[in-house]
Amino acid sequence: QVRLVESGGGSVQAGGSLTLSCAVSGSILQLNVMRWYRETPGKKRELVATVTSEGSTNYLDSVKGRFTISRDNAKNTAYLQMNSLKPEDTAVYFCNADILEISTFANHWGQGTQVTVSS
Repeated sequence: QVRLVESGGGSVQAGGSLTLSCAVSGSILQLNVMRWYRETPGKKRELVATVTSEGSTNYLDSVKGRFTISRDNAKNTAYLQMNSLKPEDTAVYFCNADILEISTFANHWGQGTQVTVSS
C-alpha cells in the first residue's frame, strides 16, 4: 500500500522559513510527478508547485521566487522550501503524486500538514 507522509509544518512569523517534506513509501515501481497543494477554509485547494521526475518545476505565481520544490529520487521524497513566508501562505499543505504501482497507475494524497504564518 502506497503512503505519502508530510512533515515539517508549523508556526512561524512573517518573513520566516519552513521546509516541508513528503516521503513516499510502499510498492512503488515509478514515482512520476510530485506536487504540493494548499487549502484554507472556504477556498478551493490550489496547486502550489510541481516537480517532474526529471526535475522540471512549476509554481503558483504568488509563490514564485519564495518557494522551491525539489525531490530526492533515491529517497522517494519531495521537499518544499518556503522562504519569506506571508500570512496569506497560512494553509494546510498537501503532498500529491502520480505513482506507478505493481498493476496500477494512480494519484495519491498525503494527510496534510498545517503551516501558520503570523504577522
